[in-house]
Amino acid sequence: MSREINKILACVDFSDYSLMVLEYSIALARQSNNQIIVLNVINQREISDSETPFGIFPNYVSKGTSLENYVGKLKKERTERLKHLIKENFFNDKSLMSIIIDSGSPFECILKTIEAENIDVVVIADRGRGNLSKVLFGSTAEKIFRHSPVPVFSVRERKMPNLDVA
Repeated sequence: MSREINKILACVDFSDYSLMVLEYSIALARQSNNQIIVLNVINQREISDSETPFGIFPNYVSKGTSLENYVGKLKKERTERLKHLIKENFFNDKSLMSIIIDSGSPFECILKTIEAENIDVVVIADRGRGNLSKVLFGSTAEKIFRHSPVPVFSVRERKMPNLDVA
């Protein structure tokens, strides 16, 4: 069993934690000039929410807008946004990174990418887009911690939690 790290999966959701995920991924990658796969997932819920107008207003399809075009447009926009984020903040390390934009359940897409890209370690924030979804659906990070076949590196802000119990 090899414990060598060659490929790092940086899970980025454009939350406030995204820069931190990339910073730690780069810190790990610099040690051996490893490859970083930057993954962003278009959540299936966002896609499902957009399906309603396409069903109710069939003229969208006749005007050249379809669900596939919508998802394609989102993927292109997110790719450009990630390229800009990397260029602005990590210009000297951009050669270490490649970008994947996927769509579906974030948890399932991350696990699929781990296998497909032969990932050695995952870097993910323990908080992301919103806490309400964690209460209702469980956090993506928590599911990855429990089900990932590779080590998971959790990043968070350096604040001490308030442990006062009233």
